[in-house]
Amino acid sequence: MAAGANASLVKDGIQTLWVPREEVHEKLRGLKSEYRMLYDLTAIDERDRVHREGEPESDFTAVYHLYSFDRNEYIRIKTPLAESALSLDSITDIWPAADWYEREVWDMFGIQFSGHPHLQRILMPRTWVGHPLRKDHPARATEMGPFQLSEEKEEREQEALRFRPEEWGFERSHDDSDFIFLNLGPQHPGTHGVLRIVLQLDGEAIVHAVPEIGFHHRGAEKMGERQSWHTYIPYTDRVDYLGGVMNNLAYLTALEKLAGVPIPPRAQTIRVMLAELFRIISHLVWYGTFAQDLGQMSPVFYTFNDRERAFGIIEAVCGARMHPNWFRLGGVAQDLPRGWDKLFLDFIDYFPPKLAEYDREVLRNKIFQKRTKGVGVLTTEQAIEWGLTGPNLRACGLEWDFRKKQPYSGYENFEFDIPTGTHGDCYDRAVVRVEEMRQSLRIIEQCVRNMPEGPYKSLHPLATPPLKEHTMEDIETLITHFLGVSWGPVIPPGEALGAIEATKGNNGYYLVSDGSTVSYRTRIRTPSFAHMQALPLQVRGRMIPDLLAVLGAMDFVLADIDR
Repeated sequence: MAAGANASLVKDGIQTLWVPREEVHEKLRGLKSEYRMLYDLTAIDERDRVHREGEPESDFTAVYHLYSFDRNEYIRIKTPLAESALSLDSITDIWPAADWYEREVWDMFGIQFSGHPHLQRILMPRTWVGHPLRKDHPARATEMGPFQLSEEKEEREQEALRFRPEEWGFERSHDDSDFIFLNLGPQHPGTHGVLRIVLQLDGEAIVHAVPEIGFHHRGAEKMGERQSWHTYIPYTDRVDYLGGVMNNLAYLTALEKLAGVPIPPRAQTIRVMLAELFRIISHLVWYGTFAQDLGQMSPVFYTFNDRERAFGIIEAVCGARMHPNWFRLGGVAQDLPRGWDKLFLDFIDYFPPKLAEYDREVLRNKIFQKRTKGVGVLTTEQAIEWGLTGPNLRACGLEWDFRKKQPYSGYENFEFDIPTGTHGDCYDRAVVRVEEMRQSLRIIEQCVRNMPEGPYKSLHPLATPPLKEHTMEDIETLITHFLGVSWGPVIPPGEALGAIEATKGNNGYYLVSDGSTVSYRTRIRTPSFAHMQALPLQVRGRMIPDLLAVLGAMDFVLADIDR
């Protein structure tokens, strides 16, 4: 029987149920009718955790997050596991999106999933020994021996990369004709990074595609469990490295729920203004490179020029460009500089005519339309089944934006529209993102015109150490200031999910605190991971050039997939 979680440890208000491992499969099947999306699946190594009051004993815990569009709410299912019985029934028969998530949990924690069609490593090399997110696995290179690459090891690693169709259930031939297996990547301009896609071809038609990821994996979640709460903030910038402060916002949304820190209105508005500017910056990169993927050379130079203009604003406000690391627990690092409003207003006047120009050059271009209309089609139901969010979901016709549906950082105070498509193809994904830039501009203008007065950061003791001038008044204040700056805050025990509408879709951080200065478990749910898993569904029966159109329209970042 399912049992409710200790309410004092659940800081995000999400209904949390503990379900025995023997019952979890049927429990999840029963919830599918209401909670249609498998939002995330991960695990926790509980063996070093201290504060688990009211929770069942376990060595590991599997954590399922489901999402209901009808209820507009999440539900969290947790299953306790003993180290001697680290296995669960696969739920790939309920949600196809569970495929990669279960592979990742096995890769990182060693939890088996019986009935999984292809349970093998997904982020780590096949030859890797151990499961990196276990607490007994080294967290730093200095804890491991020096790297050595002998000829024997090199040959073994190369052999492990060999694609064997039979392992994936593929036939080498059919009806007296042989299939061709083609490697696209891992070094190919159309993959926008180190991504390998193995194509099964019948002549020139794609029969199946197998994305191979993990080349960019840097252990971002493991690093989140060794850094202090505030020194981890700059690491988040590097996940979706085109999203800038947007990554900070997702992480801090979860952390501030854990800490119970309120955010002043001015800080909220500054965050929204910069996050929407980074949405435009990210979309400009996508717009130019997508056109380039399809053969247009000029647009990428124009869009990158506009991106530089936007970066000029970011640099003037934050002091840095792509990775400003500017949001803080409780607010932002500094108040806005003098003259900030003119910078934004100038951009607001400059940008709309440029978007109109790009519409004429790209969206209305007949060749662009031929390459994108009717290509990579997904229905709304398919998009939900595979965990798609953001523009890729809205292009299927579902008007769903977490800034509207589950407002955070004061988004409920802004007027903007949610652009949607009708066909769920590559062209609609482009139209939605272009219109999103116009809506972001609307939000930014409202921020500039209605910027609240007041503090730019919360005065909550977990967010802001005592003021420097007060540290000479008594020893307790001096010690508190020193510890707050050097060690960072001690966050009360608990767990919380913070999820936002990031540049590429829903980006969520699931954080578990054990009452320490560091996170016990840092889980990053990225939109690109779910989107890439749905690639084969969009390209079967298409040609290779269509694959490049689908990849470009998806708008993914490899670090967002691999973490």
